[in-house]
Amino acid sequence: EIRNFINSRKMSVLTFTGYSGSGYEDPQAMLSEASRILDSADPSRTLINIGATSAGIGAVYELAKEKGFTTIGIVSVLARDEKTELSKCVDHVFFVRDESWGGLIPGTDRLAPTSAAIVETGTTFVAIGGGDVARDEMLAARRAGKSVTFIPADMNHRIAIEKARKKGLPEPTDFRGS
Repeated sequence: EIRNFINSRKMSVLTFTGYSGSGYEDPQAMLSEASRILDSADPSRTLINIGATSAGIGAVYELAKEKGFTTIGIVSVLARDEKTELSKCVDHVFFVRDESWGGLIPGTDRLAPTSAAIVETGTTFVAIGGGDVARDEMLAARRAGKSVTFIPADMNHRIAIEKARKKGLPEPTDFRGS
């Protein structure tokens, strides 16, 4: 369904990935980097894909819409089942049957269905920071010979510290993600 939709549009897919629920320490810097990348793309020839949710990197959806892009979101059915807030600026959402949020299937070197769909259908990939799922998708995209750009960014320090405390883990000192 995703492949057919993209093929029917005859457009390339620029995929952004990064931090979702972990947010950004400097959201304005993240948006500035995303804006620079978007300015180098043609809205009449490029679909913008992110993970459909509004959190973290999902803020790029609003920016993309302001610049005239059509937006898509490829996300695990967990987003629907857990009633995760989707971006109001995503035009087309594709829910993928997946028991995870993406990344590698535990104990294997294979991508989970959501990440596999993202990598298969994307043309160009940009990560602004990111955790394990973003890392796994970027590495798979690079192995597939696709254009990959990584822009370092810190996750939100306060959120990272709170998550560690809730899990009984030591307070993190490195906020660069995976």
